[in-house]
Amino acid sequence: MNSDISVVIPLYNKAAEIASAIESVLAQKSAPLEIIVINDGSTDCSPDIVRGYASRGVRMISQPNGGVSAARNNGARAARGRYIAFLDADDRWRPEYLAKITELQKLYPDCGAYAAAFDIASGDKIIPNKHPECEGIVEDFFREAMSSYICQPSATVIAKEALAAVGGFPEGMKIGEDLYLWIRLADRYRICFTPQPLVIYSRTASNRSVGIYTPEKTDFSFEELYRPEENGSMRNEYIARCAIGKALTLSAKGDTAFGLRTERFFSYTKLYKRGWHKLHILNRIPPRMRPAVHTFYNRLAWAIARKGF
Repeated sequence: MNSDISVVIPLYNKAAEIASAIESVLAQKSAPLEIIVINDGSTDCSPDIVRGYASRGVRMISQPNGGVSAARNNGARAARGRYIAFLDADDRWRPEYLAKITELQKLYPDCGAYAAAFDIASGDKIIPNKHPECEGIVEDFFREAMSSYICQPSATVIAKEALAAVGGFPEGMKIGEDLYLWIRLADRYRICFTPQPLVIYSRTASNRSVGIYTPEKTDFSFEELYRPEENGSMRNEYIARCAIGKALTLSAKGDTAFGLRTERFFSYTKLYKRGWHKLHILNRIPPRMRPAVHTFYNRLAWAIARKGF
């Protein structure tokens, strides 16, 4: 069974993982229309690995390094399908993923995006992730997203028309670029979700963007999405959660100015005060101590979540 879905895989120095990602697409029970790998200026041998799949229909487009958002957007523009399935080069799909998405498209037409639950690969362990339990149209995206994942890049298929209408991924934004896009999409389109965990997200893969973060050069920000006329809305609360989560990472890396600005702007939050207080404290710790404090907290939170405490 073929679909009208183009697969876009952004690639930057993923020699250890790219073959597994491509193989997971080739193993789909519902074959995609095409597979496009966007080589975002890789300096390792990962492009050579991709070239080895040319005879199996994998097309590679190379560009100067511009970041994952630019790679995704360029891939979407080059795609022929009505829908774009994004897959990060260090993640992979279970064989039923595209077939299930195609089924959802028939059952719930005219949605802007179709998403599936995902499990988390941590070392040699596969750990279930928290997600909504119901299948179908997500009635209140922002309320659901406050407590569980609905969309994740490797687990979301987006209508090409909808992606273009909201301006694509925010280029230059290196942390939270996907969250920014989900907000823009949910403002204008219905989102469909299945609780079947059909995607495996790699938590420990090499070269994750958060781990190699360099200062952003972008005009996009979560602040611009805030709507003061909707004071107290779940939408504004979700935006605060996304912004504070990003600021925690940047403050831990020494960007005190960004951390303080976020702390002031999103002090309105009522549902994510724990994160806000954490940011407030982190901003006042000497910069040299922040990475250790932030890492300890994240590891503790991950251990608690994994154990289900």
